[in-house]
Amino acid sequence: MSGELELAVRATSIGIGATVVIDLWAQLSKRFWGIPLPNWGMVGRWFGHLPSGHFVHEDIAKASPVCGELAIGWTAHYAIGIVYATLLIAIKGAEWARHPTLLPALIFGLLTLVFPFFVMQPGMGAGVAASKTPDPNQARLRSILTHTVFGIGLYGSAWLLTLLIPP
Repeated sequence: MSGELELAVRATSIGIGATVVIDLWAQLSKRFWGIPLPNWGMVGRWFGHLPSGHFVHEDIAKASPVCGELAIGWTAHYAIGIVYATLLIAIKGAEWARHPTLLPALIFGLLTLVFPFFVMQPGMGAGVAASKTPDPNQARLRSILTHTVFGIGLYGSAWLLTLLIPP
């Protein structure tokens, strides 16, 4: 396999794997602590309104529905995971993907909070870092935990991949 193809396979697999890990985390959080599952339909609605130039909503739940918004949201969720894994590999290099270590993945997982805190949440009407939600600190803590789990998922997926595609 060529170097470029190998890295594309690794980035895609790591991104999907890490995203699956946070989806499992969401299921566990719902089961054990009663935390509602993410509503990917609202994310899809937000993305669905972007082509018409509507980036910021007062409340995304009150915005007009978009055809296929749930599918758009789930697709965006996994595509973002793949993009993040690709960025991590671009920053840390191919060697990290072939010989992953936990700390860079954890740090990167936390750095990915920039997008939801400063782009998606304000755009969907939740304010910067969920400042307009009923309990901003709880929402922030959930985001931090989820992105920490994502970092662990990046590492774990990369490590498992080394068993399937040796370095």
